[in-house]
Amino acid sequence: MPIDPSVAIGADLGEVSFAWTASDVQLYHLALGAGADPMSPRELRYTYEDGLQVLPTFATVAANLRVFEPPAVSFPGVEVDLGKVLHGKQEVIAHRPIPTSGKAVARTRIVDVFDKGKAAVIVNETVATDSGGTPLWTLRSSIFARGEGGFGGERGPSDRVELPAREPDAVIDTPTLPQQALLYRLCGDRNPLHADPGFAAASGFDKPILHGLCTYGVVAKAVTDEFLDGDTARVASFSAKFAGVVFPGEPLRTRVWREPAGLLITTSAPDRDDAAVLSDTFLTTTD
Repeated sequence: MPIDPSVAIGADLGEVSFAWTASDVQLYHLALGAGADPMSPRELRYTYEDGLQVLPTFATVAANLRVFEPPAVSFPGVEVDLGKVLHGKQEVIAHRPIPTSGKAVARTRIVDVFDKGKAAVIVNETVATDSGGTPLWTLRSSIFARGEGGFGGERGPSDRVELPAREPDAVIDTPTLPQQALLYRLCGDRNPLHADPGFAAASGFDKPILHGLCTYGVVAKAVTDEFLDGDTARVASFSAKFAGVVFPGEPLRTRVWREPAGLLITTSAPDRDDAAVLSDTFLTTTD
């Protein structure tokens, strides 16, 4: 069924009530590679309940921790085969530090649908509030559906960020684990693209790929550690465009520029000729 933007745009995707515990937060951080140095006080702030803090990107998994079925891309005016779907962009806006445990309600709506010719882009916004109605975070995400364009919709704006004409202020090399996708999927995203070699091959990949949101969290943590002394409460927002895939076990290289509005970031895969992984990435702080 072709995408119908007149039905999709503005559609209310409903409300979800959910809860999380300190163990959920610890699992998420471990799935990002936290705790590699178990003697590090900074790493223990991600992995040990005494002094535990929450990386704001936890918001991307908090509502799905108890979801055990693969996701479906089935919305009003949108029906897309899961094998054609890649994550396009993701932004987290933290309205205040996320508690280590709590309950919340999230409401999601489709805010835009763009026709890129050979693909479609569906943009969702989710606002989560605590039991008292106070906003916790806002998520804005887009999914890129290959082969689903050509339905006559708006192409959408170009939001490419120009990099500074100078060397980065830091270059951060971060490993990923061969089993990282298998660990990260326990945080709620059971898409077989990240675990099943046959499904990955049918989707055009040599082997299962790492979740884009895992790469997103890995980079957010690396930059928070490098520039904010690992203090997650200082992260106000983190946004990124998914520019390419990551295969579990390959390293990441992140370049960071300090700009007046925040930290401008790009991430690549150095073992594959510096292939782009995350682009147009920006972290703002509460300072």
